[in-house]
Amino acid sequence: MSLVGLPVAAPRPLAGRVVLVAGAHGGLGSVASRACAEAGATVVLLGRKLPRLNRVYDAVAAAGPEPLLYPLDLEGATPDDYAELAGRIEAELGRLDGILHCAAEFRGLTPLEHQDPAQFARAIHVNLTAPWWLLQACLPLLRQAPDPAVVLAVDDPARVGQAYWGGYGVAQHGLHALLRMLAAELANDPVRVCGLQPGPMRTPLRARAYADDLAADLRDPQAYAERCVMLLSAAGRDYRGRVLAGLEGVPA
Repeated sequence: MSLVGLPVAAPRPLAGRVVLVAGAHGGLGSVASRACAEAGATVVLLGRKLPRLNRVYDAVAAAGPEPLLYPLDLEGATPDDYAELAGRIEAELGRLDGILHCAAEFRGLTPLEHQDPAQFARAIHVNLTAPWWLLQACLPLLRQAPDPAVVLAVDDPARVGQAYWGGYGVAQHGLHALLRMLAAELANDPVRVCGLQPGPMRTPLRARAYADDLAADLRDPQAYAERCVMLLSAAGRDYRGRVLAGLEGVPA
């Protein structure tokens, strides 16, 4: 049989890999989860809202390998819960090749003086402490993979360092510092760490800050889904220790 004229299968840069997506039912997490499945990955969907997580599960299952559903509330999860997560991934899937952390907590713009103390503490924990606990628990399993990658979705520190961003803004500065520190400590480690700083996106989180959002560069989260895949794949090795900002392809 002649193969001339037959369509060529599209490359699947994440074929055979297992990728954990934290915040999988969020604006970026949901489209990135599907993009990872389309790229061949088995996706572990982590999120706290089960009905929304189930909808993402259906879309991801239709796009690629059957995903693993893992409901977990980062606000209440303990280090032992993250250790249990890593153990379950190893037991059921046998490996972990990448983590894409998209989960975020933001309730709206509020002067620091008037921010509820519990809300401030919750923002610091969910946006900074919880991501580190998750990564710390998964590092031993990641190190067993041939090309392990950690990608942290981060916000623009210049923007969220302005007035009224409260605990979320403080935590985002801490997340940038955590990324740089961890990347430096793992410079000679198999696990590579990098960041993705999307531009303005049409997401529920952004809507809490901008009621009438007319930003000229506002985009759908789908515009950044392929960036997530690239950073998790072998092509992402060039961005080790860096933050890929916006859609320009220039590391910040």
